[in-house]
Amino acid sequence: MRDLKVRVEAGVLWLTLHRPEQLNALTDVMVEEAISQLRRATGRDDVRVVVLTGSGRAFSAGADLGGADAQERYDAASVDAANYLIRSVTELDKPVVCGLNGVAAGVGMSVALACDLVVATESAALTVAFTEIGLMPDGGATATLAAAVGRVRAMRLALLSDVVTAQEAYAAGLVSHVFLDEDYQEELGKIVQRLAAGPPLAFAATKKAINAATLGGLPDAFARERTGQAVLLRTEDAAEGIKAFAEKRRPEFGGQ
Repeated sequence: MRDLKVRVEAGVLWLTLHRPEQLNALTDVMVEEAISQLRRATGRDDVRVVVLTGSGRAFSAGADLGGADAQERYDAASVDAANYLIRSVTELDKPVVCGLNGVAAGVGMSVALACDLVVATESAALTVAFTEIGLMPDGGATATLAAAVGRVRAMRLALLSDVVTAQEAYAAGLVSHVFLDEDYQEELGKIVQRLAAGPPLAFAATKKAINAATLGGLPDAFARERTGQAVLLRTEDAAEGIKAFAEKRRPEFGGQ
């Protein structure tokens, strides 16, 4: 069974993260396939809008940190891949909607923040989560989070890894829409179809202009995040954080 489900329907490219038992934690293969689909969407006349969503009760719990070799697998190349996925979302000249069907954590939240609209279920939640395992935000989140909520709130969310409910996220400017769980699929479909029937050239120009005004520092953020994460991944704190995550316990950080 594919970990990324792909379908095109009525002008909409649906990309569904499909590892529900692992809360749609992202693997290298999933990220690479999503990047490929987003890049190809530019030249597809049958695609007017893209939806990124998840199966089950989560959008994405972030990077796949399961297994004994998680620290070795989550390396600078993983950060590069995440950054390229974010670039593929922000640079696509078509609207990209996050169907936030459940929790988004770590780089899963980074992906959601990169989308042009975030349509959430009322039961959804977001958390930056990186510092919980001794790492820093990546996937451009140091730029997209601050652009959405401002410096002070961004610091709070990034440093404390608070869990934000969908309603709190809406009030803070992290999501664009919140619907009751039972209404979510219908309302998401309405929004997506409005975009699919809209003016593609105007949408492309609008997206480019707003991203230029608010995310002009994104390339520098990618570089800073890659450098910082590469250092942090070699620390004992990161090793402890990732091990504690796998063992479902609180980490004990020593600052080394």
